[in-house]
Amino acid sequence: VLQTIPKFCFPFDVEVSQNQVGQNFTFVLTDIDSKQRFGFCRLTQGCRVENDLNDLLNSLYELPVPKPFTPVNLSVHSYFIAPDINGLPTIPESRNLTEYFVAVDINNMLQLYASMLHERRIIITSRKLSTLTACVHGAAALLFPMYWQHIFIPVLPPHLLDYCRVRSRSLEDVVILNVDTNTLETPFDDLHNLPSDVSILKGKLKKQSTATGSGVAGAFLRAQAALFGSYRDALRYKPVSSFIVIY
Repeated sequence: VLQTIPKFCFPFDVEVSQNQVGQNFTFVLTDIDSKQRFGFCRLTQGCRVENDLNDLLNSLYELPVPKPFTPVNLSVHSYFIAPDINGLPTIPESRNLTEYFVAVDINNMLQLYASMLHERRIIITSRKLSTLTACVHGAAALLFPMYWQHIFIPVLPPHLLDYCRVRSRSLEDVVILNVDTNTLETPFDDLHNLPSDVSILKGKLKKQSTATGSGVAGAFLRAQAALFGSYRDALRYKPVSSFIVIY
């Protein structure tokens, strides 16, 4: 694991690229047992860690993991409040959802959401690492209370690009979202294949375009409740056996 971390912390040519300075981004390492380890990176000028950041990391290391909505006092900065991972993300408190909602328009957001529900292979690209990982986590957060259980690599280092091609065999069956140009390419018609409950989302999201709070995440949650709320209708119990048949 320790040998892999530098490749995820610097997923670019350090000597050539200078436009990644000042970026804050996350990466995910998945082991053979499908357990995920999350890392956070902050690239400063010359990729050197500042003294105040060192002090901040040392303070955080000494503290236990805080409970949701619990203020945490640090010696370097005043305090921060731990987010509730079991609640809806809010704007602007959730940086990931906020940046995703600003960078991607509603149509592409709905297309990507439909592709996630169909469990497609999805590639998201951006020149900025902070924008890339924010949009990846922001899109995944809209599946709440469900979560993405397949391959999840917010930052893909160059040495893993061949793995991406092998998994998809070709890019013809992959959904590609370019965040910088706000364009989405897909060979599927996933959005139109979903019930009308999801299409109503478009109007609700437009009303929430200038709103703060949990309105955006709440709109997606209500759509999922409409989609999956009647799942019991697909279950049939046969008294003659002890099996539940799913149609």
